[in-house]
Amino acid sequence: MADLHGIMVALITPFTDDRSAIDVNRLQAHIERMVKAGIHGLVPGESTGEFPSLTLAERKQLTELCVKFAAGRIPVVAGTGGLTSAEALELSVHAAQAGAAAVMVVPPFYDPVNLTELTALLAEIHEAAKIPIVYYNIPSATGVKLSPKELASLSKVGVKYLKDTSGDGPALTEMLFGLSDQITAFNGWDTLTFYGLAAGARGGIWGAANIIPELAVELWDTVAVQGDLKKGRELWAKIWPICKFLESHNYAAAVKTGLELTGTATGGLRKPFHMLGPQVAEEMKVLIQKAGLRTV
Repeated sequence: MADLHGIMVALITPFTDDRSAIDVNRLQAHIERMVKAGIHGLVPGESTGEFPSLTLAERKQLTELCVKFAAGRIPVVAGTGGLTSAEALELSVHAAQAGAAAVMVVPPFYDPVNLTELTALLAEIHEAAKIPIVYYNIPSATGVKLSPKELASLSKVGVKYLKDTSGDGPALTEMLFGLSDQITAFNGWDTLTFYGLAAGARGGIWGAANIIPELAVELWDTVAVQGDLKKGRELWAKIWPICKFLESHNYAAAVKTGLELTGTATGGLRKPFHMLGPQVAEEMKVLIQKAGLRTV
């Protein structure tokens, strides 16, 4: 069983130029770049990967391709949440069969579920898939806001890990210092990445790592492995403006725009969403250049 840790990239889903399909070649090239940069894991099919715009067949294809292209070098955590229990179950079982190390489950996001309903759903998924679950805690999208103790209680039904995209620093602190024996919390809120790593998080599931994988890994090595907070702050001064920018716009659009600015074709976003406009993209270009990256 893979030990999830470090910087796991919340992976984009590259499309063909007409956005009719996943672009297999672009996906493979992007994964190779992530592996070469030292990224510790791939997390496809979640928010950054635009999973609501993918068909069920495409979500399965994406998982299969990521497992194939990772080739056992780094673990794949497949995003398998859905609007229905049946969809989440089907995707989770498929991910396990395809070779994913774990599944990341966001709860149904139209009508918020309560803790009892969520626990039952996760228990069913764990029983069927029989691999670890990463619970995707993103209250702004799901309407499901649980206390740290309630989140930790999910460990009873196979939830070994948590992606915390709540933006709640004190709650993350409680998870890291008071409940780490029950559940392993990963930071998932970009502008809290430095704090999360300095506070002892086992890693981060991070969309910005698509654009700045080398800097992301360097921040992990500096802060989490070496404990060098002085150098870490210097790195964070380059990274934070990009994180702040990403959080201030449609996230997937901003990440893909950033990749295009650095010379990586993404195929854009499916309707109704679109890439950032020229003026806003120019703002991002400046931030990327200040972080030391080349742009086109």
